[in-house]
Amino acid sequence: MKSLIKIVFIFLFAIGNICAQQEKGIVGVNNWLNNWTEFKPSQQDYGEVTQIITGNIIEDTKLYKRYRYLLLGNVFVANDATLTIEPGTVIIGDYESKASLTISKGAKIIADGSETDPIVFTSNRSVKRAGDWGGLILLGDAPMNKFGNGSVSNYYTDLDQSSYGYVNYGGETANGTSGILRYVRIEYAGKRIGRTDYFSGLLLACVGNETILENIMVSYAANNAFEIIGGGVNLNKAVSYKSNGIDFKFNYGTQSVISNSLAVRSPYISSSNGSRCLQALSYSNNKEVDFSKKGTFVDADNLTVLNLSDNLSNDIKMGLVKEAIFIGENASLDMNKSVISGFNPAVLLAEKITINQENLEKIKFSEMYFNNCNGNIFVEHNSNNEDLENWYGNSAFFNVYSKGVDSQTFIDVQNERRPDFRLKINKIIATNDINEN
Repeated sequence: MKSLIKIVFIFLFAIGNICAQQEKGIVGVNNWLNNWTEFKPSQQDYGEVTQIITGNIIEDTKLYKRYRYLLLGNVFVANDATLTIEPGTVIIGDYESKASLTISKGAKIIADGSETDPIVFTSNRSVKRAGDWGGLILLGDAPMNKFGNGSVSNYYTDLDQSSYGYVNYGGETANGTSGILRYVRIEYAGKRIGRTDYFSGLLLACVGNETILENIMVSYAANNAFEIIGGGVNLNKAVSYKSNGIDFKFNYGTQSVISNSLAVRSPYISSSNGSRCLQALSYSNNKEVDFSKKGTFVDADNLTVLNLSDNLSNDIKMGLVKEAIFIGENASLDMNKSVISGFNPAVLLAEKITINQENLEKIKFSEMYFNNCNGNIFVEHNSNNEDLENWYGNSAFFNVYSKGVDSQTFIDVQNERRPDFRLKINKIIATNDINEN
């Protein structure tokens, strides 16, 4: 009996030790990326289409795993209908018709997959490319800081007149719900809709904070992977993999939480228009917002954002590597226990942000791990970051700085099928000296 108690104690101690040492970046006793994610989606054969989804879904509808669905054109779930998708179901977006699925305000989607049976949205092209189809859009009635309500009508070049009422978002219901997205993959989305406009892989516009958003992977998006406008979403275990645009984009007064999530960038496929892992803005144009309303606030905990580069210094010289995090004027970010690895620099603040205590208290970085970055925290177009170094380098923030290569920093980033982006145990030589970089 004593031996059993001792074994149990040792096991619990070991588990506690693992969690403690991996408390920065994505965490978990096991690699939670296993089974439901796919890092080589181009090699997947999802079978032949057996059903077509087109037009408007205006009554409760269920999709089943036994079928393969082709999403044709702009499909709206509207009139307070609920679209339920069975675990393991595959929905294939049509390339020619720029297929998209929009959950209109008042409607719901229940896409509740499982670790071994995720729900997949993908492309119907034989050779798949980023931007093959539109994407998935959820529209809610939570608040934002724009005047009036918003619309995504510009996303649809051939919008039917009967569907104009389905593209609006915004309201006053902060605790509303648009349903469930759990164990869901969205592949090759982000179709171009104009000279400079694209769909996002997953757009969440004024979505209420009771919407369940967990274990969602957006891979090879031609533009932004996750775009959040207003509302108050809670993203947990979200994965953005090799998007061309921004991995996690927050704007227009959203009050959002993102936790235990991952963004993996490649310098060879990023857009030249400012591709970042996380961007927090309060507006794109200050003339369209009501400053009496809340600006954007993002609470980001246990994120891992990394740039996979074969030759980081060379890629930086060629201008292929940008900053990981960008914070705009009047936006707030509280980032804790996160890893930023391989960027130029780690964080960039908008030029209009005045560096003073009031503003810096709105932009917090604590218990961070800055690794292998060409500089840490700067103001846009300003090469002197001495004030920021003094502030964020204060030992009270417990930030850590290192120059470790990926193989020394993460458990297994080379595994093409089952990579593990958790910090490697007992390999981190930590220092809180910001000048190490």
